[in-house]
Amino acid sequence: MSKILVTGGTGYIGSHTVVELQNSGYEVIIVDNLSNSSIDVLDGITSITGKKPAFEKIDCRDKQDLAGVFKKYSGIEAIIHFAASKAVGESVEKPLLYYRNNLVSVLNILELMGEQNACSLVFSSSCTVYGQPDVLPVTEDAPIKPATSPYGNTKQIAEEIIRDAIHADKRLKCIALRYFNPVGAHPSAAIGELPNGVPNNLIPFVTQTAIGIRDCLRVFGNDYDTPDGSAIRDYIWVTDLAKAHVIAVERLLANKNKKGIEFFNLGTGKGLSVLEILEVFEQVTGVEINRQIVARREGDVEKVWADPTFANKELGWKAETSTEKMLETAWKWEIALTAKRR
Repeated sequence: MSKILVTGGTGYIGSHTVVELQNSGYEVIIVDNLSNSSIDVLDGITSITGKKPAFEKIDCRDKQDLAGVFKKYSGIEAIIHFAASKAVGESVEKPLLYYRNNLVSVLNILELMGEQNACSLVFSSSCTVYGQPDVLPVTEDAPIKPATSPYGNTKQIAEEIIRDAIHADKRLKCIALRYFNPVGAHPSAAIGELPNGVPNNLIPFVTQTAIGIRDCLRVFGNDYDTPDGSAIRDYIWVTDLAKAHVIAVERLLANKNKKGIEFFNLGTGKGLSVLEILEVFEQVTGVEINRQIVARREGDVEKVWADPTFANKELGWKAETSTEKMLETAWKWEIALTAKRR
């Protein structure tokens, strides 16, 4: 049974990936500082898989503590690195926080990979590396344009750091997964997106507005060059996304002699506007969303969606879940959270 270290494993995408890893027979060690997640997530993972993953409360910026994890759990074969700050708007307001959080952790992981001979890395990247693309849908060959936010820039820089590290140390190999917009929750409603404070992502703000936690949903901009004026994104179900990480780990471990770095776009290949998402949510749930159109948010891209052909072909992976199903799971999760609060 291969041991996999998952940084940020109690976070949104991390927790869903831990579920898929455990269901596939891997032994998982989670490292998380719980800065934007809850320890209760471990109970959710356990209720789904029947097994509680190992957990260490550690900040990935602390190399000494992180090195202790490799010593405690000897034989770690691969790392999936999620741990990072991830809100576009917040990164514009707090750029230095984002550069420190997102880049120091990558440096520590890469140094320890070399020292501990754990040579396989799956890196949590983002479609923000493409900026505002000239051509849609976006392929992996699209030029890396200047980032529109510090968050996006940290992902660009991290990819460059990983590429340079791999060039210098031929033992290392990496698959960088460039996500589009993960949404929804596990069908069991045992885990889902759990932002601290006011959500930065669209869907938890939608569900919190629908259930009455928020009075109004702010739609950032209605004057974009899109059919209805609101920004367009490629929304992908978080469990579909999680499954791609398991495939990436399997690809790295199965190809011992494969070196270098590979990039894959993970999306549905379909773009939906913010207003279209609200319409589908209202149809699925029967709940009307109170909304207010406000000015564009600094750092946001106008429109972007994936061409996932390369991931479909090379990884044998495809996002097949409908928008309706994604939003149904998000709403079920919000209802479950509300029941817990009571």
